[in-house]
Amino acid sequence: MDERHEHRTLEALGLAHAPRDHPLTYPGAWPAESGLLAGDLMLPLDRLTHPGRTPVLAVGSNASPGQLRAKLAVLGITSPIPMVRTRVTGIGVGVSAHVSRLGYVSASPVDSPGCVRELFVIWLDGEQLAAVDATEPNYDRVVLPAPRFRVELENGETLDGVYSYVNRHGVLRNGDGLPRSHPGQHALIAELLLVSPALRRLFGETPEDFVARARADARLCERGTRLFAEEEMVTNSGLEHLRCR
Repeated sequence: MDERHEHRTLEALGLAHAPRDHPLTYPGAWPAESGLLAGDLMLPLDRLTHPGRTPVLAVGSNASPGQLRAKLAVLGITSPIPMVRTRVTGIGVGVSAHVSRLGYVSASPVDSPGCVRELFVIWLDGEQLAAVDATEPNYDRVVLPAPRFRVELENGETLDGVYSYVNRHGVLRNGDGLPRSHPGQHALIAELLLVSPALRRLFGETPEDFVARARADARLCERGTRLFAEEEMVTNSGLEHLRCR
């Protein structure tokens, strides 16, 4: 390998692991800066916008290069993906009200006026977009309308028509009834098991138990999803109305 690229490998950058293989690391490691995901490399970008591609805001593991690479590799897609760091206003990172078959409880965007976060926009071509859509069966891809949601690039330019994935099951709420934030997988599962004896009966006492049982039994994941609703742990993301656009 060219010496110039050795330090840009996902492995060298700590970005190679995919949460689908290591669930308790969800949402996975995100890049420190914008770049082009090309196989096992993160290369510099020559521009921040990419006409002809669809911009998708990533709030969870879609911002993990290892996860993106693994998702697309299953379908034989190895084409490069621009990943652009942005400053987003109006979107928070909540907790999807479903148990993933991959063993984790994933992130979902929530309406959060005034909230400002650094998140990645991934720019997908038609083949890549169809593939990522197919990996999100519990979500609807919707447009986040500007200026209600502001997505600002590093050069100060703002984007219109950015998409994101809104969970069909709603999101988990905190003690005040508002969407709870996603603290990372291990902490999240530990918190959920602590407050729900029924969840412990289904998935065990520890995050490790939870992951092992969820990955082994799709029906158990469905039962866990129903339990969230039955125990009134679910609220709206505030973005459901965007499905009609």
